[in-house]
Amino acid sequence: MSNLFFPLLSAVALAVKANFVRKTRQTERVQAEFLRSLLKAHQHTEFGQQYQLGEIRTIDDFRQRVPIQPYSGFAAYTERIANGEPNILVADPVIHMNLSSGSTGNRKLIPVTRRSRQILTWAYLVAAGFACEAARKRGVPLGKMLFVSSARSQGKTAGGISYNFISNSDVQLLGSLYRQVVAYPYEVFQIADTTARTYVCLLFALRQPNLRVIAATFPVLAIQLANFLAQYAEPMIEDLAQGTIAPWLTIDPPIRQQLERQWSAAPDRAAALRSHLHTPGSLIPAQAWPTLSFIITARGGSSDFYFQRFPTLFGETPVFGGIYSCAEAIFGMHRAFNTDSVALAIASGFYEFIPEDQWHLEQPQTLLPWEVKPGEHYRIVFTNYSGFYRYDIGDVVEVDGFMGTTPLIIFRHRQGGVLSSTTEKTNEHHLVQVMQSLQRAFQITLENFCITLSDDRIPAHYLVNIELASGSTLADPEQFLLAFDRTLKEVSVLYQVKRIDQVPAPRLRILAPGSFAQLQQRLCDRGVGAAQFKFPHLSEDRQFLAGLEVLQEVRLAEEYAAKG
Repeated sequence: MSNLFFPLLSAVALAVKANFVRKTRQTERVQAEFLRSLLKAHQHTEFGQQYQLGEIRTIDDFRQRVPIQPYSGFAAYTERIANGEPNILVADPVIHMNLSSGSTGNRKLIPVTRRSRQILTWAYLVAAGFACEAARKRGVPLGKMLFVSSARSQGKTAGGISYNFISNSDVQLLGSLYRQVVAYPYEVFQIADTTARTYVCLLFALRQPNLRVIAATFPVLAIQLANFLAQYAEPMIEDLAQGTIAPWLTIDPPIRQQLERQWSAAPDRAAALRSHLHTPGSLIPAQAWPTLSFIITARGGSSDFYFQRFPTLFGETPVFGGIYSCAEAIFGMHRAFNTDSVALAIASGFYEFIPEDQWHLEQPQTLLPWEVKPGEHYRIVFTNYSGFYRYDIGDVVEVDGFMGTTPLIIFRHRQGGVLSSTTEKTNEHHLVQVMQSLQRAFQITLENFCITLSDDRIPAHYLVNIELASGSTLADPEQFLLAFDRTLKEVSVLYQVKRIDQVPAPRLRILAPGSFAQLQQRLCDRGVGAAQFKFPHLSEDRQFLAGLEVLQEVRLAEEYAAKG
């Protein structure tokens, strides 16, 4: 790689970011122009003719003519696109289809065109510009990145269109960029076996003491990567010393041969890493790469729960959120290290916001980006070049302020991602706040948690399912459960009110070590992509954790008293 690549990338990204910042001062004009251009481009599609998009002249016309719909309103169209029919939702040829993760519902297929890819690339560059600016302020350089993903397609549709999970399709469709920025040969992304691919990614990255960036789609995946490093540190250091790639790894022979040609021994580096193995499996990323500049991973929503564990694994390395997006859309770009809010991606889509008092309506009245208020929560609705028009994905965001006239938003939770014993509607944001507080108060580390409902009574008990991290001990489970109940009352007024005489006392269930790893494997076996995996911290599916071993169940005294 040329030494000029990262300075060139930085210069381009900073210029694109500066252009975006100028646009944030003219949000109304930028949004109107985006919508007008999109409607003109798609007016002759089947959807465009059905809703007479060519006759729409104003934003109000658009909102009156086109209904707000969830994905189910587009499913029949995307199925026809997958079968090879052109000009259905988008006028441009569909070159690929993104696959949603399936972790929050049925999987969805999302059309990808060259134009929609260009818009996503533009958003990445804006985010990269903000990251470059943040790195300059902190005095840390850009450099090679560790990102474990796959470039292998999941398959092809009946119409012959390849489809993949979005992070995997990024590696496929932006291959020339990834060849420059990752710390290993691009062929590593072609390894089919997940364990082998992760091992080889880390092996090549360990050779470089000045690795600058670790990227993971979600924070839980960054933690799992650190755990993998600890588990396989000794054989990887041995491979580094001997110039080998472990023969027991499942790698297709042609790929193995390509990798071995690009691999050689580095005994001095191996010796330096071995000095950290005071106890088996003790190597952590902060020791392997002490000069990390930053970590890229999702912020906001349930992701924030995992950041309490980052200092023990990554030291004080700052975290940059990249872009807030999903398989269907881009919502915003992060602007600084260690912050949750993003600037709405006003040049990547047309956005509307549903106020809380309209959430119960089938066709609610929406607000436009310059009309929202800081501190308020909204459901976000989008229209974009992937062929979605007024799509209500169910994401609930909080407005954190403005950049110019463009709102800054924080993802809080997915609508429907709520738990109700009666009608209290506890959401993931509530539960993450509670668990972060309890970990500090009880000086413990949780591997993970998920709140479900009991099936032995109506209204149901909250089941507080936790797995303690290795080395953590909960000395007083009953006090922990009391603190859970008390803290949830503090962060959720509805829970506080309903607990008086409607919601029964919660119960604590301490799960066996490895329980959430079993759950992850179970979900991945059902087709959830490994790189897109995110644990739900609540579930109304009362069988969601069925089959996991419960070491201890704790109930509060009030429950026994109520039984007489």
